[in-house]
Amino acid sequence: MLLACHTLIYSDDAEATRIFFRDVLGLRNVDAGTGDDNWLIFRTGPSELGIHPTGPSHDGSTTSRHHALSFIVDDLESTMAELRAKGAEFSSGPQDHGYGIVAMVQVPGADDVQLYQPRHQTAYGL
Repeated sequence: MLLACHTLIYSDDAEATRIFFRDVLGLRNVDAGTGDDNWLIFRTGPSELGIHPTGPSHDGSTTSRHHALSFIVDDLESTMAELRAKGAEFSSGPQDHGYGIVAMVQVPGADDVQLYQPRHQTAYGL
Protein backbone atom coordinates (compact mmCIF):
# COMPACT_ATOMS: atom_id res chain seq x y z
CA MET A 1 0.00 0.00 0.00
CA LEU A 2 2.50 2.69 1.12
CA LEU A 3 5.77 2.69 -0.81
CA ALA A 4 7.83 5.47 0.80
CA CYS A 5 7.72 8.76 2.63
CA HIS A 6 8.27 11.90 0.53
CA THR A 7 9.44 14.80 2.70
CA LEU A 8 9.59 18.43 1.61
CA ILE A 9 11.78 21.37 2.54
CA TYR A 10 10.55 24.79 1.50
CA SER A 11 13.50 27.07 0.75
CA ASP A 12 14.07 30.75 0.02
CA ASP A 13 16.91 29.61 -2.27
CA ALA A 14 15.91 26.18 -3.60
CA GLU A 15 18.98 25.85 -5.82
CA ALA A 16 21.39 26.49 -2.92
CA THR A 17 19.47 24.04 -0.74
CA ARG A 18 19.56 21.38 -3.46
CA ILE A 19 23.30 21.89 -3.99
CA PHE A 20 23.88 21.53 -0.23
CA PHE A 21 21.96 18.26 -0.06
CA ARG A 22 23.70 16.95 -3.19
CA ASP A 23 27.28 18.14 -2.64
CA VAL A 24 27.67 18.50 1.14
CA LEU A 25 25.36 15.80 2.47
CA GLY A 26 26.10 13.61 -0.55
CA LEU A 27 22.54 12.46 -1.13
CA ARG A 28 21.89 10.64 -4.40
CA ASN A 29 19.14 12.15 -6.53
CA VAL A 30 17.09 12.11 -9.68
CA ASP A 31 16.22 15.21 -11.69
CA ALA A 32 12.45 15.29 -12.09
CA GLY A 33 12.54 18.71 -13.79
CA THR A 34 12.00 19.54 -17.40
CA GLY A 35 14.10 21.77 -19.64
CA ASP A 36 16.01 24.39 -17.65
CA ASP A 37 14.12 23.60 -14.44
CA ASN A 38 16.25 21.38 -12.17
CA TRP A 39 14.00 19.62 -9.70
CA LEU A 40 16.20 17.29 -7.72
CA ILE A 41 14.51 14.61 -5.63
CA PHE A 42 16.84 12.99 -3.12
CA ARG A 43 17.10 9.44 -1.87
CA THR A 44 17.10 9.74 1.91
CA GLY A 45 17.42 6.06 2.72
CA PRO A 46 15.44 4.16 5.30
CA SER A 47 13.02 6.24 7.32
CA GLU A 48 10.87 6.18 10.41
CA LEU A 49 8.07 8.38 11.68
CA GLY A 50 7.62 9.57 15.26
CA ILE A 51 4.53 11.32 16.61
CA HIS A 52 5.14 13.82 19.39
CA PRO A 53 2.52 15.60 21.51
CA THR A 54 1.85 19.32 21.37
CA GLY A 55 1.05 21.55 24.33
CA PRO A 56 2.76 22.10 27.66
CA SER A 57 5.90 20.10 28.46
CA HIS A 58 7.21 18.96 31.84
CA ASP A 59 9.91 21.65 31.69
CA GLY A 60 7.33 24.46 31.38
CA SER A 61 7.83 25.06 27.66
CA THR A 62 5.05 24.71 25.11
CA THR A 63 5.33 22.80 21.85
CA SER A 64 3.22 24.00 18.93
CA ARG A 65 2.07 21.88 16.02
CA HIS A 66 4.80 21.60 13.35
CA HIS A 67 6.87 19.11 11.33
CA ALA A 68 10.59 18.44 11.71
CA LEU A 69 13.26 16.68 9.68
CA SER A 70 16.09 14.75 11.34
CA PHE A 71 18.88 12.61 9.95
CA ILE A 72 20.05 9.70 12.09
CA VAL A 73 23.80 9.05 12.20
CA ASP A 74 25.87 6.36 13.91
CA ASP A 75 28.73 8.66 15.02
CA LEU A 76 27.78 12.33 15.34
CA GLU A 77 31.30 13.63 16.06
CA SER A 78 32.80 12.04 12.93
CA THR A 79 29.79 13.04 10.81
CA MET A 80 30.15 16.65 11.92
CA ALA A 81 33.88 16.61 11.09
CA GLU A 82 33.20 15.13 7.65
CA LEU A 83 30.48 17.68 6.90
CA ARG A 84 32.61 20.60 8.15
CA ALA A 85 35.33 19.49 5.71
CA LYS A 86 32.73 19.90 2.95
CA GLY A 87 31.80 23.40 4.13
CA ALA A 88 28.85 22.68 6.43
CA GLU A 89 28.23 24.96 9.40
CA PHE A 90 26.44 24.04 12.60
CA SER A 91 24.22 26.26 14.72
CA SER A 92 24.45 23.94 17.73
CA GLY A 93 25.83 20.70 19.02
CA PRO A 94 26.83 18.26 19.85
CA GLN A 95 24.41 18.36 22.77
CA ASP A 96 22.88 15.61 24.89
CA HIS A 97 19.10 15.71 24.49
CA GLY A 98 18.41 12.51 26.41
CA TYR A 99 17.02 10.61 23.42
CA GLY A 100 20.38 11.10 21.70
CA ILE A 101 23.28 13.39 20.90
CA VAL A 102 22.10 16.24 18.64
CA ALA A 103 23.57 18.85 16.32
CA MET A 104 21.77 21.32 14.08
CA VAL A 105 23.30 21.77 10.62
CA GLN A 106 22.62 25.00 8.75
CA VAL A 107 20.94 24.50 5.38
CA PRO A 108 21.40 27.33 2.85
CA GLY A 109 18.06 28.96 2.05
CA ALA A 110 16.14 26.83 4.55
CA ASP A 111 15.78 26.09 8.24
CA ASP A 112 18.38 24.06 10.12
CA VAL A 113 18.12 20.27 10.03
CA GLN A 114 18.78 18.04 13.02
CA LEU A 115 21.45 15.35 12.94
CA TYR A 116 21.35 12.93 15.83
CA GLN A 117 22.91 9.81 17.20
CA PRO A 118 19.98 8.04 18.87
CA ARG A 119 19.98 6.33 22.24
CA HIS A 120 16.51 4.88 21.70
CA GLN A 121 15.45 1.83 19.75
CA THR A 122 15.05 2.71 16.06
CA ALA A 123 12.45 1.51 13.54
CA TYR A 124 14.11 2.34 10.22
CA GLY A 125 15.53 -1.16 9.80
CA LEU A 126 12.23 -3.00 10.23
